[in-house]
Amino acid sequence: MATTYLTRTPSSSGSNTTWTFSAWIKRSALGLDTVPFATGYSSPQIDESIINIGADDQLRFNINVNDVTDVTVQSSRKLRDTSGWYHIVVACDTTQATASDRIKIYFNGELETNLSNTDYPTQNQSTFFGDTNKTQEIGRQPRTSNYFDGLMSYVHFTDGTAYQASDFGQYDANGVWTINTSPSVTYGTNGFFILKDGNSVTDQSGQGNNFTVGGGTLTNTEDSPSNVFATWNPLGMNRDVTFSSGNTHATYGTSGTRDIVTGTLGAVSGKYYWEIEIQGSSSANNAVLGVSLSDWNSGYAVAGETNYAWGFRGYDGAVYNNNSSVGGTWSTFTNGDKIGVAVNLDDEQGGLNKLYFSKNGTWLNGADPSNLTSTTGVVGITKPENGVSGFLFPVISDAGSTATPQFITNFGNGYFGTTAVSSAGTNASGIGIFEYDVPTGFTALSTKGLNL
Repeated sequence: MATTYLTRTPSSSGSNTTWTFSAWIKRSALGLDTVPFATGYSSPQIDESIINIGADDQLRFNINVNDVTDVTVQSSRKLRDTSGWYHIVVACDTTQATASDRIKIYFNGELETNLSNTDYPTQNQSTFFGDTNKTQEIGRQPRTSNYFDGLMSYVHFTDGTAYQASDFGQYDANGVWTINTSPSVTYGTNGFFILKDGNSVTDQSGQGNNFTVGGGTLTNTEDSPSNVFATWNPLGMNRDVTFSSGNTHATYGTSGTRDIVTGTLGAVSGKYYWEIEIQGSSSANNAVLGVSLSDWNSGYAVAGETNYAWGFRGYDGAVYNNNSSVGGTWSTFTNGDKIGVAVNLDDEQGGLNKLYFSKNGTWLNGADPSNLTSTTGVVGITKPENGVSGFLFPVISDAGSTATPQFITNFGNGYFGTTAVSSAGTNASGIGIFEYDVPTGFTALSTKGLNL
């Protein structure tokens, strides 16, 4: 969501003592003060309640009375996974006689008992969520620039009842915590259910408590708690690289020390496809992209300089491995070009797996990934089990210190940054939305795609 937030102001009073907030979230940025849900701000007196993830990456619930923090209940757990989704639940009932029963925090179905701060509300203390003169905001704290940077889905608020996480989720047959798509809960006067299977801010609870987009652009992503798509991994070395658009947009600076960036998902088998739009400065064709058999947490390099990475270079249109050209007739690329990457880890050619590149929808060097027996235009790559990590990852890098290339990637969400694909191509797997036709037998690099 980054700088996007949703807003509504209750028209009728609800409970200020008892409620539940439940949401699935996927974080993009770490080490920042970000706010999934908050209410408050009445000038000149500032009274507010905030559910936020602080710069320490810990979730907390605060009540500020007259702009002074009065309540803080904070988890010790650090939410630092940017590759998957968390289910968070904060249940409040300040009418309880026992202080620890007044605020309860759940992560992925489990009650959090390891708390780093336990300044609980006093009995019957107001939390302001039922006030008609205070704004409720999803994705931002009113009066601040503390937005939530990431994705949100299945957002519930129940007014008047404190529920457990098990009312909103459940374990599947494999012991994985999953969404309960139709929980049996009472929403109350100001309760709501939004962002169900998409980006609709229309209340699905039946209470008619619709939100509006207060700022930014609310996009609809294919990434969800039940199907997690690859992004670029911000937890690597990543010196002089900034990320945006849910970590699908990577921008290089001009430092002399820049790092390769890898994807969050790696594969050992299967056939996968993704698309990268190139943008940046006049020297954006210093962009290099491809695949790697390392997760690249050891620091700077350029894809294609080692024996376990293959890089397609924009500035000379060559594909390199171990600092040598793999040959073939390729093409240079620069601003505005969309490069398709297809990798076949199921079929072999001379004991190697297969890698292909396209430019603006045309497969290069006469290749046809859908023809599994063709050897034309194929880049042979080491099988993952014979590599450094045992997995193959998407990879991007910058070959020039004065360049500022940008890699705006569609791993299947149907967007390049915040711009939707102009006309979706065919995709027989039904997983992901792409600009161009997905080769027959290939699919998106996502958790569902990995398990086809």
